Amino acid sequence: MEKIIGRNFEYQQLTSCCNSSRSEFVIIFGRRRIGKTFLVRSFFNDKFDFQYTGARNMSPKQQLENFAASLQKYSKSQFPLVPKDWYEAFRFLQNYLESLPKQRRKIIFIDEMPWIDSPKSLFVNALENFWNGFALMRDDIVLVACGSATSWMSDKLVDNQGGLHNRITRKIYLRPFTLNECKEYLKYKKCNWDIYQTIQCYMILGGVPFYYSLLDPQLSFVQNIDYLFFKQRGVLNGEFNELYNALFSNSDKYITVVRALSQKREGLSRNEVIEKTKLSGGGLSKILDNLEKCDFITGYTKFKNPSKNTIYKLTDFYTLFYFRFIENVKTGDDEFWAHNFNSPKIYSWQGYTFELVCMMHIGQIKQKLGISGMATSVSTWRSNNAEENTQIDLLIDRSDRTINVCEIKFSSEPYTISKDYESKLRMRNAIFRAETKTTKALAVTFVTVFGVVPNVHSGIVQNEVTAEDLLAG
Repeated sequence: MEKIIGRNFEYQQLTSCCNSSRSEFVIIFGRRRIGKTFLVRSFFNDKFDFQYTGARNMSPKQQLENFAASLQKYSKSQFPLVPKDWYEAFRFLQNYLESLPKQRRKIIFIDEMPWIDSPKSLFVNALENFWNGFALMRDDIVLVACGSATSWMSDKLVDNQGGLHNRITRKIYLRPFTLNECKEYLKYKKCNWDIYQTIQCYMILGGVPFYYSLLDPQLSFVQNIDYLFFKQRGVLNGEFNELYNALFSNSDKYITVVRALSQKREGLSRNEVIEKTKLSGGGLSKILDNLEKCDFITGYTKFKNPSKNTIYKLTDFYTLFYFRFIENVKTGDDEFWAHNFNSPKIYSWQGYTFELVCMMHIGQIKQKLGISGMATSVSTWRSNNAEENTQIDLLIDRSDRTINVCEIKFSSEPYTISKDYESKLRMRNAIFRAETKTTKALAVTFVTVFGVVPNVHSGIVQNEVTAEDLLAG
């Protein structure tokens, strides 16, 4: 099995479960391909007392047959015990667990649990009965449940108002890797890429470990992108529909929302989403909530505005890349990325995407600014005057009456501030102060890959954050 990268907090949580004096019901959830199963298998070294994985689009009868096969495997039973329903399935599991030595913990791992719960299967009811009537009465059971369908995991387990209400003892949400963790993974894979290429890779693959596992260290970064996306039958060419269909029922509505968000780099308010998608009401609220829970979108408040004016941005890097370069782009060119990676279209895309990379690493930016322990709020701002066409993509409003006005620039060399650009920045700050009426100090903060070139115009910069800082642990 591959080496585990990062996930230190998650390892600590699982260790606590194994060392506790009570039975533990642990749920591990997060988007598809994020490494939930790998985490569990790695931590327990595949040593389970029972393990079962739900299958997508499989009938309850077939699920029960597979469950029985797993039970026979772990119990070493030769009897074909196929339960008639999930209540009986869990009774069989209970009987098997009772036969095991009493002096040790019993580890049960049920993967892709949402796929087991088909309509009228009564799976959740039977699970409630098993936990409350058996496991909870003991102190030696560790039940680990995984699922990519985050909405199901939240609705049926975390927010369960029935027999599982307040029964989950540990909730582990697995988030995408940070830039630092991706750097470590690339190092482990022996992909000897520099900082610039590491960030470019993150702009496409995000922090999804499975995507990084597909990289070939014998190929360059550019060759890998062509291999994964643009070669005929590229491994990730058809990932998009599989990803959304696996995560969400009525996935077409979710795709409609993320497509609308992909077309507006500044993001959309809820009303703008309604206008573009024709979706509304509670249905849209659930879609936005589920997309945010799965780290596909991020909601940002406007500066000094209440949360009802939340701006939603598409922040899943793979989805953004798919809409921009894969969907409806029939190039027929197996080396599309190699032939175009220096094109204006890709430069423009990189500039916007680097802004998202920075917004995903606010903790690292705060650390470089020396304000990690300070109360802050992160927001965006857009001028009310349409003619001004002035906006700020990242503001860090600090409790010490200072606002970091962040200017984010992606370039392959240190960034040079011209006389005109310095004037533009000063004018923007003046417009921002006049419209918001803020009396706080404004600190112009440049976030770049390789820093700012010192010249007569760079004095406007009060703080600098570089790629090295973003890649900090």
